[in-house]
Formats: sequence, structure tokens, C-alpha cells
Amino acid sequence: MATGHRAQWKGFLKFGQVSCGIALYTAASTSERITFNTINKASGNRVSRIFIDSETEDPVPKEKQTKGFEIDNGQYIIIDPEEVAATIPESNKTLEIEAFIPCSEVDDVYFDKPYYLTPDKAGGDAFVALREAMKKSKVVAIARAVLFRRVRAVLIRPHGKELIATTMNYDYEVRSSTKAFEEMPKLKIEGEMLDLAKHIIATKKGEFNPATFDDRYEAALGELVKAKMEGRSLPKPKKVEVSNPNNLLAALRESAGLLKTGAAESKPKRTAANANQGAGRQRATRGTASKAAAARSPAHRKAS
Repeated sequence: MATGHRAQWKGFLKFGQVSCGIALYTAASTSERITFNTINKASGNRVSRIFIDSETEDPVPKEKQTKGFEIDNGQYIIIDPEEVAATIPESNKTLEIEAFIPCSEVDDVYFDKPYYLTPDKAGGDAFVALREAMKKSKVVAIARAVLFRRVRAVLIRPHGKELIATTMNYDYEVRSSTKAFEEMPKLKIEGEMLDLAKHIIATKKGEFNPATFDDRYEAALGELVKAKMEGRSLPKPKKVEVSNPNNLLAALRESAGLLKTGAAESKPKRTAANANQGAGRQRATRGTASKAAAARSPAHRKAS
């Protein structure tokens, strides 16, 4: 790992009777995003967070705060932080593989946060043996360990010369889709409408390359901060036009015609996604955002 990239967790990976020392490094971070502070409009000063009693409205200092579980409206069971800490299982620092399964059996709605799983200097042989065997068998591993004060299920999968460990949401944490789609109308699309939709998909086919997806919100924030610093205003965004169901066929015909013309003019070259390319390429936030970042001093990184 590059200098300055600190391991979030160190321990052992165990499969069968084989074990090796490993470390987990954060694979995705939001630390580069633009952040804001809460400011008092009247004074221009930063606002501090103070906890107050909901009834007396008196400030409550940290040493007088504790935890509570609400059993009824306004009725709480008091639980001390020491009691909470006592419920955390003892950690033996072991990420133990419980099963190997086909990756297709895992619904990605259960995926939580990814980490790079790396071996220590003495555990290279076991690490490589596991990685290659998983590749050949076309499986992923389900493991369990105490990570960050909780027992967590972890999905381990080969990724080039590496292994990616992704913490998993528990079943009770994943909400059913039934409620979200309960008002979905029962429609049957066929004929020209379906053919046009398939044509649009075929024309726009490509490969996933994360470098081509700019964070437009972050770029817009960067431009907003820069404009504020320069004392100028930004144009108002255009409203998104939603397709009228009655004109859907016309919109599909128009889209298919436009895509056919555009495809004949140029086909952008795409490359497969690879996390290893991240160190060698520019970050996704480009254009005005990168210019804004260059224009800002470190003191303006956290915009007030």
C-alpha cells in the first residue's frame, strides 16, 4: 500500500487449518469531498453543537450524558456506556471463512463497504493459494469477524492480484422491495415500443469505466465556491422534462433516431474498470471543480 494509506484493521485470515496475517485498507473514501460548516448568519461565526435537556432546556455536559432505550413515549431504560461496551464480543482478530459460494448467489443490496484485503510479508503463499483457488473455482467466500466493535459478515472475492473484502448488511437491515413497488402498475410493453427501447439499449452498449463518471454534484459545489470567492453568480439549472406517458412512443422514436445519427459520427473508446488504475489517473471531479480546487487555498477547503 502507498505511504500514508493506513490499515483500518489488522488480524488473521483463516480458511480450514490455514491462516495468514492480513490487513484491511479502506477502498472507498469521502474525505476528498467539499464540506461545509454551519454558520450563524447574523455574526458570520461558526455554530457549535450543544446538547440540551428536552424538558428544562438546560445544557447537558458530556460527562452527564448516558444512553437510554425508549420503552414508551418519554419512558427510557438507562444503559451506561460501560454496559454497552460489555456486550461487544471478544475479538481474536481472526477473519474466519465459513463457506465458499457462487458470487451470483449474493444480492448486491447486501453489500456495505469495500476494503482491500492484503497479506503480511509472511503470509504471501497462503494468500496467493486462496486467491488462485477461488478464481479457478469461480467462488467468493463468506467470513465473519469482530470489526470496528461489531460482529460483521464479510464477502471476500478475487480482484486481479488482490482480494476485496466487503462488509455485509444483515438481513434485518435490508428492507423489502415489496413496499417500494406496491403501486407499480401491471403493464405489458410490446411491438414497436419494445423494439425501439431495445434499439436504444443496443446503441448505447459499452463497458463500465468509473473514470468516465464525473461527480457532477461535487463539480457544481466547486464552481459555486469559486463563484462566491470571485463575487459572481451562477446560471440557474434547467428543469428536467419528464416524458409524458401519452407521448412515450414519439419520444422513443426520436431517441432512436438521434442515437443512430450520433453512433455513426463517433464511438467513444471505453476500457474495463480496474481499481488499480485509480492511482495513475486523475480524480473523477474535473473541469470547473478541479480549477476551483486549485484556486482555493487550504484554508478554504472547508467552505464556510
